[in-house]
Amino acid sequence: MNFDITEEQELMIETARRVGEKFDLLYWREKDEKKEFPREMWQAICDAGLCGITIPTQYGGSGLGMLEVAMVVETLCATGGGSTLSQIFMVNPIFGGISVSLFGSDSMKNELLPGLVSGEVMFAMALTEPDAGSNTLALRSFATQDGDGWRLNGQKIWITAVPQAKKMLVVARTTKLGEVQRKVNGISLFMIDVEREGLTHQPISKSGTNTLPSSSVFFDNVRIERDELVGLEDSGFRQLLDVLNTERIVTTAGLIGTAELSIKLAVEYSVNRKVFGDTPIGSYQSLQFPLAEAKVELECARLMNFKAASLYDRGLHYGSEANMAKFLAGRAAALATDRAMQTMGGMGYAKESHVERLWRDARLFRIAPVSEEMVLNYVAQHDLGMPRSY
Repeated sequence: MNFDITEEQELMIETARRVGEKFDLLYWREKDEKKEFPREMWQAICDAGLCGITIPTQYGGSGLGMLEVAMVVETLCATGGGSTLSQIFMVNPIFGGISVSLFGSDSMKNELLPGLVSGEVMFAMALTEPDAGSNTLALRSFATQDGDGWRLNGQKIWITAVPQAKKMLVVARTTKLGEVQRKVNGISLFMIDVEREGLTHQPISKSGTNTLPSSSVFFDNVRIERDELVGLEDSGFRQLLDVLNTERIVTTAGLIGTAELSIKLAVEYSVNRKVFGDTPIGSYQSLQFPLAEAKVELECARLMNFKAASLYDRGLHYGSEANMAKFLAGRAAALATDRAMQTMGGMGYAKESHVERLWRDARLFRIAPVSEEMVLNYVAQHDLGMPRSY
């Protein structure tokens, strides 16, 4: 077991740090207030080659692994963006890159992967439905066979970055639930244009992650062509697991970066703030202990996330590790952002402190992309061998 970071990884981390520092906390506060997508930063990330880390070299990527992705996302998020920046990696290198690289046809790879690497093509994934959140197998969106293609009808909710996306990975049933022997069968993945007749979307008003919109999406008899099928028809759920579990790795990395940044801001404030005499408030154990605890938790989450990424890169089972890491990171980021606000007192609630944005954004990721409760269900069933409870 070797915990050393290679020279190539060090170079990527340093590149990510340099890119991130060009877009400071003030940049992110402005984007948050205006509810604008951070297009300038994303393009800089792509120009530095950090979007295509896992993309094969023949399509312009680096041909590396999820371990390098995790390191880069951590670093970028810790420079100012926080957890919402990791969402852009979810929708592009994961929803677009992983799905197409692993399961797309050669023509789909040639069409989409170079544009993903360059930043010209952005993606979204339409999975969650009003009545199918954690229970993916209860999907109602249905693609009916129509000649050599399909006609898609249904509704999705909480779909990220739809207005920015050119392509959308859609998860739908192609065989009805009552007609399959196993619930995991009958689901297919499609990569379709966002601008398409019958596809409409509307924004959802929310508390945080303002730089990336969330939308309800409606499919009204949307035409899907045969060459837009990703992987095998009716076998999409198994393919989807690689997308969802790598999404967890990226989510965790973003939360670790958030916790790092929040602790840094709190420590800087605490060593300069004096309330009673000449003693800085950072000397009070009531402020030290929660921040130290968050640091302990984030380091544990980082190690588990690196383990998950390393297992994935070696083609081994990594679902448990990815889920555990996400659970730990969600708790660490929640503690770090909350205690950072508490350390700053009233100023922690002010937008100029930046911590309130990190707090708002990070709260989402104790719910999504998988809730803490569902992680514990998974661990109880798959790692402890306990009966399925749901």
